[in-house]
Amino acid sequence: MSKISRRDLLQYIGAGGIGVAGGVLYGEGVQRKVELLIPQVIPPEDYSPGVATWYNTVCNQCSAGCGISVRIREGKAKKIEGNPVHPVSRGRLCARGQAGLNVLYNPDRIRTPLQSADRGSENTAEISWDDALTTIGSRIGRLKIEGNAGRIRLLTGRTRGHLDELFAQFMNLLGSEHYQQYDFTYPSALAAANKTSFGTDVLPYYDIENADFLLSFGADYLGTWLSPVHYSLAYGNLRQGRQGQRGKTVQIEPRMSLSGAAADEWIAARPGTEGLFALGIAHVLVSSGSYTGNDRDEWSSALQAYSPSMVSAETEVSEDTIVRIAEEFGASTASLAIAGGATAAGTNAVASVVAVNALNHLAGNLGKPGGVILNSAQAFPAAAGSSPAGLQGALDLVAAMQAGDVEVLLVHDTNPVFSLPHNVGFRQAMENVPLIVALSSFHDETTAMADFILPTNTYLESWGDDVPDPGVGFPVTSLSQPVVAPLYDTLPVGDIILSLARQIGGELPIHMPWASMEEFIKDRWREEYDERMSEGQDQNFEAFWQAVLEAGVWGQPGAAAGGQPESSSSPTIAAIADPVSKFAGDETDYPFVLHPYLTATFLDGRGANLPWLQELPDPMTSVVYGSWAELNPVTADELGIEEGDVLEIESPAGSIRVPAFIFPAIRPGVVAVPIGQGHTSYGRYASDRGINPIHIVATLMDKQSGDLAWAATRVKVTNTGERLRIVKTDGVTRTLGRQILGPGNDHG
Repeated sequence: MSKISRRDLLQYIGAGGIGVAGGVLYGEGVQRKVELLIPQVIPPEDYSPGVATWYNTVCNQCSAGCGISVRIREGKAKKIEGNPVHPVSRGRLCARGQAGLNVLYNPDRIRTPLQSADRGSENTAEISWDDALTTIGSRIGRLKIEGNAGRIRLLTGRTRGHLDELFAQFMNLLGSEHYQQYDFTYPSALAAANKTSFGTDVLPYYDIENADFLLSFGADYLGTWLSPVHYSLAYGNLRQGRQGQRGKTVQIEPRMSLSGAAADEWIAARPGTEGLFALGIAHVLVSSGSYTGNDRDEWSSALQAYSPSMVSAETEVSEDTIVRIAEEFGASTASLAIAGGATAAGTNAVASVVAVNALNHLAGNLGKPGGVILNSAQAFPAAAGSSPAGLQGALDLVAAMQAGDVEVLLVHDTNPVFSLPHNVGFRQAMENVPLIVALSSFHDETTAMADFILPTNTYLESWGDDVPDPGVGFPVTSLSQPVVAPLYDTLPVGDIILSLARQIGGELPIHMPWASMEEFIKDRWREEYDERMSEGQDQNFEAFWQAVLEAGVWGQPGAAAGGQPESSSSPTIAAIADPVSKFAGDETDYPFVLHPYLTATFLDGRGANLPWLQELPDPMTSVVYGSWAELNPVTADELGIEEGDVLEIESPAGSIRVPAFIFPAIRPGVVAVPIGQGHTSYGRYASDRGINPIHIVATLMDKQSGDLAWAATRVKVTNTGERLRIVKTDGVTRTLGRQILGPGNDHG
């Protein structure tokens, strides 16, 4: 085939557009190096121009572990959908999952290793991988040789699968026990309560799909709770999936969530008393004879104080409503009670969730369809790393940094400077650490404090695996693979850890001999296959591996569930002794309850740098961009506040300024502010947009779980006199004199 030079091409273009003479003169005048336009004689593997290829992998936009299918064309990711064979997502996907393309192609991605010239800013200089890894590895290696490996800390976000094992192994071989995970969204109270109620802190399978009566205490299962895509499908089956049978849902929470809007009944109990509400229902179940278990007398004695009249006075929910819900819950064939949101975020969080768990015990739904089912043991378990840090773990790390006990801090996939209250002092404590290394794809408030930023591949460019938590009632493990080649000079986080191990030397390369994360994962899967799965298989490991890679998931749908959760009355009854939350701030000085809430788009702020999510209207208010404070019309009238008035919301821990949004689906006396905005360093789409309500949350915690009680802060509200127009898509509810609705309109 003849070769056409760029120069000749310009001449041909010129001849067709401005005449031969003009084209020749233009071509002669542009003195550029000759570049040949040649066809791809040997195209890349799986490359077919105009033909799409779908690859299955795992979504990392939240912790649900949904399986996804990514459409690839000409080597570029074009679309993300749910993997139809994955038992978590079942072919569906939420908006956050769809926005994964914004992660891959985000213009603010870190494209090469950086060295900071000024902590606290984005004033950085490029550095080679060799220089960065050598410098970091030599510092870590010196501490190991000197016997000071305990001064090395690794802080990550919520990490599962074999990456968690790799992190734990790396730190153990260094001789450091300080591997922690901090994730604002981790359900610490739920895990601790399940340990008390059922003897295991592994999240069970909540069988919403087969429930007849779903009683939710603050759990926004359609928006942000645990696994919203899976539970949305389950909700659809509860409502319409069984011919002639329609399940009922009741939502108890101070501010209506997406799940509350979809419920048959929404109840706004007094904040902090949700656990007490559950005990009032339990009292009716036992006293009415609905519960007939062997431990009935023990429960009757324990619940005697929680009569409907007493609970009604505390929760401000009518006695008739409490009795009616209890009777419906007890009479239903498959009743299910779940807890999350503010119910699991008070100073009594574990006690409240245990009280909700008690309803499942009294309803007799443990281990039954439509109830609480233990997840069976996984066939491909990964070694567990450190327990999630929670607020107590974060405070311990802050204390260690302030005392000068931390010399090297490695941070991956977590942003505690943003997602912890200001009073924790995490950012200030980081200033005492001599070397901070961030493993991240983006600049954020925490990476701004790093001395080195090692850019990581996104999840669409990386190998990995995952065991979803909560599971789906049978063993399942997902496999991640890169669906596109890395766009920039970045590395998978596992490869960075393995490279540091080689830099440090000693026994680390011997015990961590893998050249890449892909090799490590495949080796681990081979070990598990040989140990557990080879018998009875009609294929060897390579064939098995290829099959799982193509499917994106491996599971045993026919395997039995984990059985009926153990439920012991004594520890459960002991754990519900203090069912009412305490609040920071005197009610006289701070008359309102602050209700920060996760949004279906940004969660704890991790999605704020994605433009698709910034442009997505909030499902309850239709607001886009920015932040707002929701007040009930009664509260707003009492304070003389109108929509758009800029409010100063002050707590004992600080203050924020945010415009008011009048929202009828919120309890009077509650001020709700969405979490996710308020970044100071998170790319062009998120920086300097809105406010972060977490920063004014008091540093109270639930002592049983050690986690932040982010729903236990009182505030006062002041109208500043300023106004700010809120951007939203719902327009107004009035015709503005246009007479387009109502009788007498003959215009059709």
